[in-house]
Amino acid sequence: MTDQPFLTDVKTLRERARKHIEDGALTEGYGANRDNVVKILNEALATEIVCTLRYKSHYFRAEGINANVAAQEFLEHADQEQQHADWLAERIVQLGGKPNFSPEGLLTRSHAEFVEGETLRDMVVEDLVAERIAIDSYREIARYLGDQDPTSRRIIEEILAQEEEHADDMAGLLEGLDS
Repeated sequence: MTDQPFLTDVKTLRERARKHIEDGALTEGYGANRDNVVKILNEALATEIVCTLRYKSHYFRAEGINANVAAQEFLEHADQEQQHADWLAERIVQLGGKPNFSPEGLLTRSHAEFVEGETLRDMVVEDLVAERIAIDSYREIARYLGDQDPTSRRIIEEILAQEEEHADDMAGLLEGLDS
């Protein structure tokens, strides 16, 4: 422990709050490079959009004896990926950035690929691969953000936890298909 007070004195906090009020939630205490964080979050946004589209495609294209179970999983994941995209877009706006929803360059901004697959097994494999990519990249993003931007880090960590669940679900579906 240090002899330093836990909290900046209230008078200083109040004075700082009145400076640069046009920055909204971004105060002097924000430690990250905002432009870098917005760029990273826009890449994650593109990843989530691509994953939403891939899962939707798989939902509508699933065929075969196990298609109903897999299709319901694809639809649930598509909805969750869309929620992730919404969280990221909201955070980008809070940081004073512009969420990039442009379809132009979407695949180059995304960490995951859009691979449709021909069979139900192919679809599950491609979804599992994409989830594993998201898991690794979001883990790195969370580490990069660290204490510099705890709000963005928590959003990424929440998404990461769901991506791990998605990967587990896809691995279970794949095991069922291979049995």
